Amino acid sequence: MTELDALAPSPDDVWGHENVVVRRIPGLELDAARTGSTVQVGHGLTSAEIGERLVPIVTAQARHVGLSQREFELVLVGIVRTTVADPVEAWTTYYRNSLDELLSGAAEFAPIHARAEALIVGSVLDMGSCFGFFPLRLAKKGHSVTATDLSAGTMRLLATVAPHLGITLDTVVCDASDVPVADNSVDTVTALHLLEHVDAETGTRIMKEALRIARTRVVVAVPFETETTACHGHIRTFDDAALVELGRSSGTQFETSQHHGGWLVLDKNSAPQFA
Repeated sequence: MTELDALAPSPDDVWGHENVVVRRIPGLELDAARTGSTVQVGHGLTSAEIGERLVPIVTAQARHVGLSQREFELVLVGIVRTTVADPVEAWTTYYRNSLDELLSGAAEFAPIHARAEALIVGSVLDMGSCFGFFPLRLAKKGHSVTATDLSAGTMRLLATVAPHLGITLDTVVCDASDVPVADNSVDTVTALHLLEHVDAETGTRIMKEALRIARTRVVVAVPFETETTACHGHIRTFDDAALVELGRSSGTQFETSQHHGGWLVLDKNSAPQFA
């Protein structure tokens, strides 16, 4: 699998990578189809319509066509890149729209970001940041924030776009189970909709790492699903009992709750942590 450069030049109105081809055709509703191994997508979206609110729409198409996580990601990138010609302007538009939708409550993920923001204290390191909307939200409001993700391309994109939004934050390319920062280096570590993407063993390592890095608090959010959402890369499901067990196994004071999914908040104290 080749590294995706979401900022690479491409012809106007058409974008292709691997087996996905996206075309913008004015007046056309978003539609995806699979022909053999190729996924063809057509749309007539405008610059005002690209943002986080696209995610459930693309997810519906993904389920209809049977997109893998990689194909889902490529379709989303292709839509952004074919809507605005200049790569940096295209992504700046997507990020600005998305932040507006998340802050206003219009995006599906908005309640999760709002709840997470209410739970953080002080400086923040966010694990598995993906596009980095949550770190941007916090940095915009004056917090010292570090976004981390395994994808070098995504972190490069975030670092490129942030200055165009007038926002300053740090980015680190790393695995969430091995973050190259010192012990107790930030006040809060967040892992929002990350653990459903990894197996239980990796999840335990991520939790250990989060507790190592956080001075005060670890905030975890997961979706409550009866079956995994494959096109989003989910490989395991959570319920309240699983979150309680994760909290107990940490050896740290914790609370669980439900709000558009499940929440686990670990507050560090003198109790022993993961064995």
